[in-house]
Amino acid sequence: MAIKRPQLVNDEIYHVIIRGVGDAKIFKDQNDYYRMIFSLYEFNTTKPIEIRNRRKEARERKYGGQSSVNLFADIDDRNLLVEILAFCFMPNHIHLLLRQIRNNGITKFMRKVGTGYSGYFNRRYDRRGHLFQSRFQAVHVKTNDQLQIVFVYIHANPVSLVEPKWKEVGVKNTNKIIKFIENYKWSSYLDYFDKKNFPSLTSREFLGNVIGKNEKCKKFVNDWIKHNIKL
Repeated sequence: MAIKRPQLVNDEIYHVIIRGVGDAKIFKDQNDYYRMIFSLYEFNTTKPIEIRNRRKEARERKYGGQSSVNLFADIDDRNLLVEILAFCFMPNHIHLLLRQIRNNGITKFMRKVGTGYSGYFNRRYDRRGHLFQSRFQAVHVKTNDQLQIVFVYIHANPVSLVEPKWKEVGVKNTNKIIKFIENYKWSSYLDYFDKKNFPSLTSREFLGNVIGKNEKCKKFVNDWIKHNIKL
């Protein structure tokens, strides 16, 4: 039975998950991950976007050969649909922590991202049909305690690439896991302790006040992992 999605209300925070059809891979190489980073940034606007032109501008800046921090060197004045508070990309799904700031902002944003990235993926791999499951999942984050748990859950998700059963039995090698997530490029975690991975993509001030900043943030997440707390 499908879980009913909550009504999406302005100024509220939601944990959003989008999966590949049949849990198929939606990222096959580094270029795909970069494309999704680019999509999350560019489609977060009420304005129409011709992403091919924007990609051309990025290539002209040779972003492929520069550091991630310069990926969005020309930050423009956008009418944002959502605030992206956190994200994590997994091979077959995506986690997003979003605050809706415009009516139907999350729905519009997810539709634009899904349509835009699917078109890119299908062209690149000469495939047809839907790439993502028809509906994204959304869980309303109502309290600071829930927000803290979701923050850890999203950024610890890559642990399953190393220890697939960690959610059920906890983490075995904590030092290995901590090092792994602190070097996992395809999430917002590095930016929370100021490694400047994709700093232009996320809005971290509010969450920083709840979780803590820099070393406090790292300690908060590490403590959860070290104590083998199941999420």
